[in-house]
Amino acid sequence: MDEFFTAALGFPAVLFGAALLVVIAFWLLVLAGAAEHDAFHVHMDGGHMDGGHSGADTGGGGVPVTVPVSLVVVIAWFVSLVGSVLVRSAEPPGRLRTVLDFAVLVAAVLFAWIVTRFLVRRVRRLLPDQLPPSRLDFVGQVCTVRTGSVTTDFGQAEVASPDGSTAVVQVRVQGQDSVLGLRSGDTALLYAYDEPGEFFWIAPFDAALDPRSTG
Repeated sequence: MDEFFTAALGFPAVLFGAALLVVIAFWLLVLAGAAEHDAFHVHMDGGHMDGGHSGADTGGGGVPVTVPVSLVVVIAWFVSLVGSVLVRSAEPPGRLRTVLDFAVLVAAVLFAWIVTRFLVRRVRRLLPDQLPPSRLDFVGQVCTVRTGSVTTDFGQAEVASPDGSTAVVQVRVQGQDSVLGLRSGDTALLYAYDEPGEFFWIAPFDAALDPRSTG
C-alpha cells in the first residue's frame, strides 16, 4: 500500500493526480446541481445571431467535451500510477529511472487518448444522430420586436429557442407590412428566412392566436 501512495505522490502520477482532483470536484458539483455536465460550451455566433448555445462535444455525436476529458485524466492517472509502481519495484539506477518515468508519462497519455477515442466512438454509435442548430429552426416561431421599428431594410427581434435560450435576430418586413408599423414590444411571426441577406421576414401576429399562449 505504501508503494501506491509513494507512486501517487511522485512523478509522473502526481501530475495526473492534480488533474484528477479537479475532475472529481467538477463532477461533485454536477451531482450537487451547482454545475452542468456540458458547462463548457460554444456560442452559435453566426451573422447576427446571439445568445444561443449548444453543448460542446468532441466533434459531434452529442458527447460533451467534459466526458472525454474526464476519461483521459482518469485513465492516464491510473496507467501512470501502475507504471510508477512497476518502475519503483524494478529499482533501476537514477538516470534510467528518470528515463523510465518520462516513458510512463508518455505511455499514459497515449494510452488514455486511444482508449478514450475508442469509448467515445462506441458511445456515439448508440446515440441518435443530431442535426446541428440552424436559423431555419426559427421559421414559424413567434418573436418580439426589439428595435424602435422594423422596415424593409432594418430591424431586430428576440426569439426563444426550443431549449429555452433566446436569440436576437435580424428581421425585415415586406412593403405592405411596413405600413402597419411594427414597433418595439410588438409580437410578430418569423415566416421565412433570407439566406443571402441573413435575416428573417416577419409579419404582424396576434399573440392570442399563439397556441403556446396561456391567455
